[in-house]
Amino acid sequence: MAKLFGFSIDKEDLKRGAKNASSPVPPTDKDATSSITTYGGWFGHYVDLDGIKHRDEVNLIRKYREMALSPEVDSAIEDVTNEAVVSDKDDSPVELELSNLEVSDSIKTSMRNEFEHIKRILDFDKAAHQIFRRWYVDGRIYYHKVIDLNDSSKGILELRYIDPLKIKKYKYVDKSPQNEQEFNQYDYGKITEFYVYNNKGINSTNQGIKIAADSIASVTSGITDATRNITLSHLHKAIKSLNQLKMLEDSIVIYRLSRAPERRIFYIDVGNLPKVKAEQYLRDVMSRYRNKLVYDSSTGEMRDDKKHMSIMEDYWLPRREGGRGTEITTLPGGQNLGELTDIKYFQTQVYKALNVPASRLESDKSFDLGKSEEINRDEIKFTKFVGRLRKKFSDLFHDLLRTQLILKGVITSADWEEFKEHIQYDFLYDNQFAEMADLEMLEKKMEVLDKVDLYVGKYFSQDYVMRQLLQFTEKEIEEMKIQINDEIKTGQVIDPLDVVDQEKQSADLDLETKKVSINNMKNPTKTPVESKNTK
Repeated sequence: MAKLFGFSIDKEDLKRGAKNASSPVPPTDKDATSSITTYGGWFGHYVDLDGIKHRDEVNLIRKYREMALSPEVDSAIEDVTNEAVVSDKDDSPVELELSNLEVSDSIKTSMRNEFEHIKRILDFDKAAHQIFRRWYVDGRIYYHKVIDLNDSSKGILELRYIDPLKIKKYKYVDKSPQNEQEFNQYDYGKITEFYVYNNKGINSTNQGIKIAADSIASVTSGITDATRNITLSHLHKAIKSLNQLKMLEDSIVIYRLSRAPERRIFYIDVGNLPKVKAEQYLRDVMSRYRNKLVYDSSTGEMRDDKKHMSIMEDYWLPRREGGRGTEITTLPGGQNLGELTDIKYFQTQVYKALNVPASRLESDKSFDLGKSEEINRDEIKFTKFVGRLRKKFSDLFHDLLRTQLILKGVITSADWEEFKEHIQYDFLYDNQFAEMADLEMLEKKMEVLDKVDLYVGKYFSQDYVMRQLLQFTEKEIEEMKIQINDEIKTGQVIDPLDVVDQEKQSADLDLETKKVSINNMKNPTKTPVESKNTK
């Protein structure tokens, strides 16, 4: 393979024990990736069974973006995005969670600092909503990691967004047979992944630029078609429902326009006139009594607009001699024009296809926060769905953080393979239903804490109670200790040790008082008056 544009992180230290390893079984792709082999090219098209049309990845992305402009889909996307990414004036939408990572504090501090650098060059605190929405609609997002090739220790200098219509991921599988006897024995261990960027679009006939896989940070929706050749968006399930909703809305509008007005029917007696003369006579009567005045907004004048009769206007029908003569009747308009049950049904189907609770579609419904047992099951499912989206979207941070830490020399590639499972991302939460459940859970924990507090220092340690019972992370424990010490120094709270000493001193004083009282009862003292009387 020719040298690719960009940079690649050396992975030889990860393959020390598997340099000669090979397998005839192709690896499973987590995302849709087109394969390029020595005996063929790449092919990736999607067959839309609903419309019986062939669609490639470019047309699908454009379809998703067109769907996002629909009011129903846009409202559902906003519900998902607002729940997944919370914008707060004080807190960042996402923080690095390292409580499960067993490394030194200096490494953790360096990792947190580098993560803050990544968020800063992404402008994530301000553009989090737009970035997440863009990923959710397109089903994929790409960033080019710009570094100084002469001094990679500076880390990532800039992250440039790449339109998914202009980039595509491929993998090169070396299936070249070693000799004629091994013609059917391929080594699937020799796979090279790279991206092809074309400024005029991935479907352009112009040759694109090959970019190394490590130079691109990407994350997909994780949803692929049956052949795993194309990545699908979370909006894909709603295509059919949205098309049906649009067709139904158009049909209702057409029906109402055609059936809403009341029209008159003119029966004109033409006697025994021949057909040609009867039609001429009917047209004369129409032109005599039918005069259509139209306001011309461009000139501000009224003009006479005599056109052919349309279905929206009156009917003029000839009637032969022997009939009832000339007659004028009224044709009633359509009935039940205000019925919208079908529209609401398909709107609900669109929301269900997007995994958004249908109850959120009813804007006039009041927002009620009840107890956790009264929360709608759909809201619980929606909360779990948002959690899965956050987990998948975190792959973008994972990729960027890995590159940044390795380039800056904080850790090595082998260290990352060991640490990556213990690195988590804590998103700021704003789900009221989940918050109610958390408050009730906290209330239960406080009740248990009151009972356990008697045994702290005897059967339980304070660290155990904070980690296991209160579910504090390592960062929260350190922050609590610092805040408690600061509040004790400023006098906002009383030192628990001082309280214990005061209680001990009070108990000792009470004990001495009781001893004196007992001694006085055993050996009562005599007053001077009593002594004189005794003498």
